[in-house]
Amino acid sequence: MKYSGIDLHSNNSVVTVTDEEDRVVAEKRMPNDLAKILGLLEPWRKEIAGVVVESTFNWYWLVDGLQAAGFNVHLANTTAIKKYEGLKHSGDEADARYLAHLLRLGILPTGTILPPEQRAVRDLARKRMQLVRSRTTHILAVENITARQHGSRISSNQVKRLTPESIDQMALPDDVAFAIKTNVAVISTLSVQIDLLEKRLQERIAGRPEYGLLTSVPGIGRVLATTVLLETGPIDRFTAPGNFASYARCVDSVRTSNGKKKGEGNAKNGNKYLAWAFVEAANFALRYCVEAKRFYERKKARTNNVVAIKALAHKLARACFHILKERKPFDVTRCFA
Repeated sequence: MKYSGIDLHSNNSVVTVTDEEDRVVAEKRMPNDLAKILGLLEPWRKEIAGVVVESTFNWYWLVDGLQAAGFNVHLANTTAIKKYEGLKHSGDEADARYLAHLLRLGILPTGTILPPEQRAVRDLARKRMQLVRSRTTHILAVENITARQHGSRISSNQVKRLTPESIDQMALPDDVAFAIKTNVAVISTLSVQIDLLEKRLQERIAGRPEYGLLTSVPGIGRVLATTVLLETGPIDRFTAPGNFASYARCVDSVRTSNGKKKGEGNAKNGNKYLAWAFVEAANFALRYCVEAKRFYERKKARTNNVVAIKALAHKLARACFHILKERKPFDVTRCFA
């Protein structure tokens, strides 16, 4: 039996094939060319138990290509892999061998490989978030300019309604007015593209029953339901609500010994988009759900605002797990019993 590990980089990859005793039978640094990588693996196709690909920003093409070629592919969860720190030497070849080694032992931490069509829709939602953040940057720039010139800010909604004519009426120096017009032009362009993305996303997922169930949760509307649904993927990959809450970064990340805190774990291990979505949902739930507000106030009285919001986000994450698992709408008494 053979095992393969691939240390993937932006423009090249180190491909390693090892046997059952971790002896290297083939190893080469290659350009990111699928045909050449498949050519290296081809002599051991029938013997290779699995191919491990490092989860980097550019893994799509390689994983899809290997799967299409018939290989059993595993996506390594790099944040959960920690090598022995006492090693004297480490490099790309050693990393590729280590991935194959973990696969052979059956202890490789893996990530979920969603089908390409599901990844495409999920990435569309992430693109919307990127554009919204960019638009917010330009809105804040206009608010700051007006604060410097007039001593008071205008609201974000007022910024969105600005036109070249209304800017000319603000009695600003010509160069300052030109700077604001530049920001407003970008805001307008981004708003158009964001609207197009939102319509496209609605076409893709609005008909899914899970989407309607998620919108029954207080604080989760159209945008957050889209994010939660697409970032979660198949709910069956989580064995318990605690696993899902951990993936959404809604649990503590600490190391304790004898009841004392000895440090912190990897707080970034999980999905940052789900973490954002549930914190946003918690903030909205405070406005529209009495039970959520009551739970938040109890937590805040014993801790502080940040911890209380995170605790409420944790509650909503667990509720969403049960909603997606059981295909039932939100039950406020069950969530905040």
